[in-house]
Amino acid sequence: MLGRLNHVAIAVPDLAKGADVYRSMLGAKVSAPQVEAAHGVTVVFVELPNTKIELLEPLGENSPIRAFLEKNPSGGIHHVCYEVEDILVARDHLKAQGARVLGDGNPKTGAHGKPVLFLHPKDFCGTLVELEQA
Repeated sequence: MLGRLNHVAIAVPDLAKGADVYRSMLGAKVSAPQVEAAHGVTVVFVELPNTKIELLEPLGENSPIRAFLEKNPSGGIHHVCYEVEDILVARDHLKAQGARVLGDGNPKTGAHGKPVLFLHPKDFCGTLVELEQA
């Protein structure tokens, strides 16, 4: 069911500083900031030869990553994103296995313009998992 690793997301308290670390210290190509109001974040993508790193900063007081950054003020790995061929088939399979889909269970449009879902970290070894339709 799982396809390739699409990205590893790192929550940061300051997106510009985080992007600069990857750009200047590591020599990485970093995208322009992208506001994802529906997800409560602003993101940039660090492009690597085999995947991406997504840096995310809270957008607004109700951002879902605000509580994460309160517990981890320097930032840290927030979630991993795996590609799936058909997100609805994957969702239904996972729910039948007892996995919890966060939110209302319906896909939202993610930062790449594709359907995404998030899975409860307690069901996946303590890791928040995002699925993105390939």
